[in-house]
Amino acid sequence: MTTTVRTPAAPTASTAAPLRRSRERGHPREWVWGYLMVLPLLAGLGVFYLWPIAQTVYFSFTEWGAFGGQQWIGTANYRAFLSDPELPKAAWNTLRYSLLILLAIPVSVVLAALLNQVRDRHVALYRTLYFLPVVSMPAAVAMVWRWLYNGDYGLINHLLSLVGVDGPHWVSDERWTGYAMAVVGIWAALGYNMIIFAAGLKSIPRHYYEAAELDGAGRIRQFFTITLPLLSPSVFFVSVLSVIGGLQMFDTVLMMLGKSNPALAGSKTIAYLFYEEAFLDNRQGMASAVAVVLMVVLLLLTAAQFRLQKKWVHYE
Repeated sequence: MTTTVRTPAAPTASTAAPLRRSRERGHPREWVWGYLMVLPLLAGLGVFYLWPIAQTVYFSFTEWGAFGGQQWIGTANYRAFLSDPELPKAAWNTLRYSLLILLAIPVSVVLAALLNQVRDRHVALYRTLYFLPVVSMPAAVAMVWRWLYNGDYGLINHLLSLVGVDGPHWVSDERWTGYAMAVVGIWAALGYNMIIFAAGLKSIPRHYYEAAELDGAGRIRQFFTITLPLLSPSVFFVSVLSVIGGLQMFDTVLMMLGKSNPALAGSKTIAYLFYEEAFLDNRQGMASAVAVVLMVVLLLLTAAQFRLQKKWVHYE
C-alpha cells in the first residue's frame, strides 16, 4: 500500500500579493501595541508643542487687556508689526547673524578632521575643551565676552594696543556689535558642530582613503574629493540647526549689550522685538504675531534648505 504525499502548490501571483500585504500590515494587535507605545510621546508633543503653537496663532489675532482679557482684532497685529519702522533693521541684523554663524561650519569641519587624525592620548582633552562652551550658561558666556570686548579695559583691545592698533568699542558701537556677537556665536557653536562632524567622519569607510592613496591622491585632495562629499549629510544637518538658532538669537543681544547700551537700537533682532512686545510693553497679542511670523520664516527657510540639499548632499 502506497501513500501519496501532496506538496502544497506554490502561491500564484494572484494569491501572493494578498499574503504579502497581510504580512506587511501585521496583526491588528501589533498596531494597537505600537500606537500605545508611542502614545506618551504623541501626548507630550501635543501638550507641550502643538497646543502652544495653536494658542499662539489664536492670540496673534487678539488684543489683550490690562487684566488678561482678549478681544478679537483680526490681522491688526500683523499689519502693525509689518509696518514697524524697527522691523527692517531687526530683520537685517537677524539675517546677517544667521549668515555669519554659518562660518562655524567650515571651521568645525577642519578642526574635526584634524582631531580625527590625531592618535594622541590627549585627544579627549582637546574635544572636552572645544565642547565646554556648549554646556556653559549663555548668560555667563555673554558676560565674559562682554568684558573681553570692553573698549576701555578689555583684553582684546589691550592685545591690539600691543601691536599699535587702537581697538574700537566693540559692544557700544553699532558698526561692530553685529560682528562681535557673531564671533561669540561661532565660538560657542564649534564644540557641538565638531561632535556631529566627528561622528560623520567615523562613518566614512577607510578603504576609500586607501584606494585614493594608491592612486596618488594627497591629504588635501582626499579631503575635498572624499571627506567633504561623504560628510555633506552632516554639514546639511548642522546648517539647518545653525540657521534656526541664528534666527532665534536673543540672549546674546540682551546680555552683551544691556538695555542702556546706545548701540541696542540698531542691534535688535526679531527675537528681541518679541521680547520687547511680550515682557516690556505687555502686548501679548503683538508678541504672538511676531512669534508666528518668525515661525513661518523658519519653516520656509528650512523647506528651502531641504529642497536645495538634493543638489549638493551625497548619501552613500
